[in-house]
Amino acid sequence: MKFFLPSRAAASRAPLLRLGISAIAVLLTAWSQWGGQPATARLADEWLRDRFIVMQASAAPETRILVVDIDEASLARYPWPWTRSRQAELVERLVQDGARGVALDIVMFKPGDALGDARMAMLAEHGPVVLAQLFDYSRDNAPLRAGQLVGGRAGPTPVGAPRASGYLANHAGLARAAHAGNIGVIPDADGTLRRIPMHTVFEGRTYPTLALALLNCCGAAPAAASAALMRVPFARRLDTFAGAPAAEVLDGSVPPALVAGKLVLVGSSALSVGDRVPSPLGAATAGLLVHAAALSALLDRQAGLAPAPWPGAWIALLFSVLVVIAAWFSFARLSAAANVALLGGAALAWLALAYAASPHDADFSTSGPLFSLLFLLAVAVPFHWQLTQQKSRQLLGTLRQYVASAVVDELLRSDMQDPLAPRQVQVTTLIADMEGYTSQVEALPVEEAARLTTDFLDCLTRPVLALHGTLDKYTGDGLVAFWGAPLPNPEHADLALDAALAILADVAQFSRRRVLAGHPPLRVRIGIESGVAMAGDYGTAQRSIYTAVGDSVNTASRLEQAARDFPHDVIIGDGTVARSRRHRFTLLGERLLRGKEKPTRLYTLDTLDTPGTPGTPGTLHTPEPHA
Repeated sequence: MKFFLPSRAAASRAPLLRLGISAIAVLLTAWSQWGGQPATARLADEWLRDRFIVMQASAAPETRILVVDIDEASLARYPWPWTRSRQAELVERLVQDGARGVALDIVMFKPGDALGDARMAMLAEHGPVVLAQLFDYSRDNAPLRAGQLVGGRAGPTPVGAPRASGYLANHAGLARAAHAGNIGVIPDADGTLRRIPMHTVFEGRTYPTLALALLNCCGAAPAAASAALMRVPFARRLDTFAGAPAAEVLDGSVPPALVAGKLVLVGSSALSVGDRVPSPLGAATAGLLVHAAALSALLDRQAGLAPAPWPGAWIALLFSVLVVIAAWFSFARLSAAANVALLGGAALAWLALAYAASPHDADFSTSGPLFSLLFLLAVAVPFHWQLTQQKSRQLLGTLRQYVASAVVDELLRSDMQDPLAPRQVQVTTLIADMEGYTSQVEALPVEEAARLTTDFLDCLTRPVLALHGTLDKYTGDGLVAFWGAPLPNPEHADLALDAALAILADVAQFSRRRVLAGHPPLRVRIGIESGVAMAGDYGTAQRSIYTAVGDSVNTASRLEQAARDFPHDVIIGDGTVARSRRHRFTLLGERLLRGKEKPTRLYTLDTLDTPGTPGTPGTLHTPEPHA
């Protein structure tokens, strides 16, 4: 019984389709890294990175920065709005206590009291003070232009630097300030603030952000931003920044040691004064703390404390390639459930790798390989499942050509593990062919010879399948069949004998029709023997055969050959006679068969037997029982 893989055309298309699916999966990752993502995918990527940031945020205190907060308690003691003199006093106290630099997250676009403005102007022009100015990036509304911009560098603009449409600056009385930094931000599409513009271009001049301006003014060395639009790493939890309420600074109750040598950011977290924005670390993060996180990242970079850069995009691409290679081999060999588990494991592995890589590369897509895995799950797993089902259906269809449908159905219902695996079983083998085949067909045209062969094999095949036999193979003008495998059957000997009698009847009827048509009569020779054999699926991945091999099978072949020397159409061996319960036999004598060392007793069916009924008394022989 021979099994074949799908047709050559189908087999050649499957690798091409697998290759195409694999290529698309890899290209999805590459596209996510370098080709640009749609908004939905980009937000999913940012959401995943936000989760990583929350889990990785350090609890180590940030001792290089002091955040002076005009908080609710400060406003309770010193109600807002503050005079310019009070604002100047706050900055003066911080400078007197030894602050390396003070940056204000407050835009003073209207003049205040004259003395206070003069004090603030003096601090901004000659002291370590950075004023704030806010750039507007909106293109929808009328440009905002208020106050007078300070600083800005002419010349080539940094690549990727956003261009502002308007600004809100300090009043003209502070125009001689030495340093100013931008506090304008550009939230993402979901409203979350993840990046700040390190440089902003407006009317041909480039302006730094507040943190960068503070470092350029008062840091140990001027800072260089690695990107025009920097992702704020939020490497520390927001509660790790040393803070002092503004009211305590004004009261003089803040120890000078807390201020000395620090870079100070002054702003407000109060809802009535300060700004709140969603960030990866909170839904309402004070803008002051966003600038503090950016300043902390720049300080880490200056000190060599920032994570070493990794090629995150290439890591993602390599991971996807390795997963696709593993899937190429596993999908064709494992079950759909196993492949789904494999993809699930790959997703967890990528999440762990992306978690480790995200601090080292701020720009690669953390979700890109997940989209590739999702594509494999949605397309590759069903595709390979379909291939497996197609192959199974083809094998099952082939099996039904060689085994009765009832046997196939029973085989599918059985609890046998791998029912086609080779195993030792008790079988009865029937071998039949046409006597004088050559003389029958030599004078016939090719078409008639082919029709004769087909009709004769039909006479042999129908009884075999009707009586639950397994068709092993055709031998040109005959066949080999057996009973007892792939499903065991205690009646295998009697069923084979029933089939022999049915074959004799069908061939006799076919022969009579041919004789009436002027053709010579037909005779079939049948050999039957029972015994132990190894029955199973033998072969390679390209072609296999379900067959039975063993001494009893060889004996059946010798018995069929011996039938040419007897007037009987069916020659039966000792093993079948011993196992039959419903038939009677005639002993024909003994003969030394080819390949045997001892003579073999030969039998035939009692001529009065009919299929499925016990024979009537005749010349009988009862052999010794066989195991």
